[in-house]
Amino acid sequence: MVAETSSSQPDQTDLRQRSVAVPVAESPAPASPAHKPYVHITEKPFTLQNWHQHINWLNVTLIIVIPVVGCTWAVFTPLCRKTALWAFLYYYMTGISITGGYHRLWAHRAYSARLPLKIFFAAFGGGAVEGSIRWWSAGHRVHHRYTDTDRDPYNVRRGLLYSHIGWMVFVKNPKKAGRVDISDLNTDPIVKWQHRNYVLVLAVMGFLFPMAVAGLGWGDWKGGLIWAGVVRLTVVHHATFCVNSLAHWIGDQPFDDRRSPRDHVLTALVTFGEGYHNFHHEFPSDYRNAIKWYQYDPTKWLIWIFKKVGLASDLQTFSQNAIEQGIVQQRQKKLDKWRSRLNWGVPLELLPVMEFEDFQAQSKERALVLIAGVVHDVTNFIEGHPGGKALIQSGIGKDATAIFNGGVYDHSNAAHNLLSTMRVGVIRGGMEVEVWKMAQRENKDSTIKLDSEKNSIVRAGSQATRISAPVMSADAA
Repeated sequence: MVAETSSSQPDQTDLRQRSVAVPVAESPAPASPAHKPYVHITEKPFTLQNWHQHINWLNVTLIIVIPVVGCTWAVFTPLCRKTALWAFLYYYMTGISITGGYHRLWAHRAYSARLPLKIFFAAFGGGAVEGSIRWWSAGHRVHHRYTDTDRDPYNVRRGLLYSHIGWMVFVKNPKKAGRVDISDLNTDPIVKWQHRNYVLVLAVMGFLFPMAVAGLGWGDWKGGLIWAGVVRLTVVHHATFCVNSLAHWIGDQPFDDRRSPRDHVLTALVTFGEGYHNFHHEFPSDYRNAIKWYQYDPTKWLIWIFKKVGLASDLQTFSQNAIEQGIVQQRQKKLDKWRSRLNWGVPLELLPVMEFEDFQAQSKERALVLIAGVVHDVTNFIEGHPGGKALIQSGIGKDATAIFNGGVYDHSNAAHNLLSTMRVGVIRGGMEVEVWKMAQRENKDSTIKLDSEKNSIVRAGSQATRISAPVMSADAA
C-alpha cells in the first residue's frame, strides 16, 4: 500500500453509479457481421484525424488553459499587498484541505473528523479544483494498490512529466483502470453532497469566493480573481502534482527501495509535508508523513491541533517498533549491497585443500604463510609489511597462527581483512576445525550467516584467521 496527494480534474461519470468499485468480469458480446467491435480510443494510434479524441479537454481546460490565460493576465494586473496576503492565505487553506482532508482524512482514514472540519475540508478542498473527494480518493487508493504499474493512474515509470501532469491530459481506458473499495466514501454525506454538486463547488470556491473576499474587502475584484483565484490555483495544482512526480523521483528511501516513493525535504516544503513519501507509502494510514520533530509537515501539526481543540480524534500511528524494523531492514539491505562490492577474499569453502607437506614444499617457491588452517600467499606484501620484512619472513613455510594473533603482535582488524584477500588454500584437517570455531562465534552474535546478496557475513573480530587467545603453534613449541 502507498499514498500520496494525487491531483486530477473532475472526469467522474464512471464513478457516479458505483457503490463499491470492484472488478467485474464482462463477457464481450459477439460482433455482428454488420458492425465492427468497439475499440476504445486509447487503443488506437494518434493520427491527424483522431488526436483530439485522445485529449481530456475538461482537464486540459482546468489545469492548462485557465492557468495559462490567468497567469498571462496577471502580468497586466497590479498586485496589492492585501491581495497578495489573501492569495497566500487561500493557497494554504486550499492546499491543506487537500493534504489534511482529501488525502489523510478521506483517502487513508488516518484520523476521524467532526462535521465542521469535514465541511471546511470539503469546501476549501473543492477550491483547489482537483476533483471531488470521492473521485480523488478513489484514484489515490488505486495508486496505492498498484504503485508503479500500468494500473497506477500516475505511474512514474512512464516518466516524470507524465506523472506530474500528463496522466490528466489524456483520455483513460476505464477497462484498464484499477479497482478499489470506496464503500466508506459512498456512505459519507459530506462526500456524497460535494460529489453531486462538484461543479458548483469548483466555480464558487475556486474562483468566485477568493474574488469576492478581495472585492468586498478592499475593492480589488480583478486582483482577487486573478491572483487569489487563478494564480493561487496554479501554484496549488503544481505543488500537489509534485507529490505524484518529484516525490517518486528525488530523495532517499529509508524504509523500502522496491518501489519509487522517496523522502526529500524539497518536496515536503512545496507539498505541505507530503514529501516524506517513502514513509507514507510504507505506513499509509499514519496521520503523519514526517516522524521526526524537525521535519516539515504542517499537515501533521494542524491535525494534532485539531485534535487538541476537539475537531479531530482517533489519530492513527504505526508502532515505533514497526517503523524501526523497516529502517533496520533497509539499512541492512544497503549494507549488504555495499558489502557485496568489496573483496573479502576467496570463500573458504572454495579454496583448494592442501596437505601440510605440499604447503611446506610450495613455500620454497613463493612466500606462503599458514594461519588458522588457511594458507596465504604474502609474496607481494613482504616489502610493504609495516612490521618489517624480517618478521613476515620468519613465518614463511610455518604455522604462524600464534605469531599473528598476539604471540609476537596481535594484529588489527584491518590486518585480518587484508590477509583474507591473500588466501590460496586450506590445510587438510585445519580448515574444518577453524571454520567450525568461527561459525560458533558468529552464532553467538547473530543468527544471520548470509546477507541478502547470499554472501557470507564476516564481522569484525570474527575473521577466519582471528583466534580468541594466542595459541602455541607446532613450530613455536
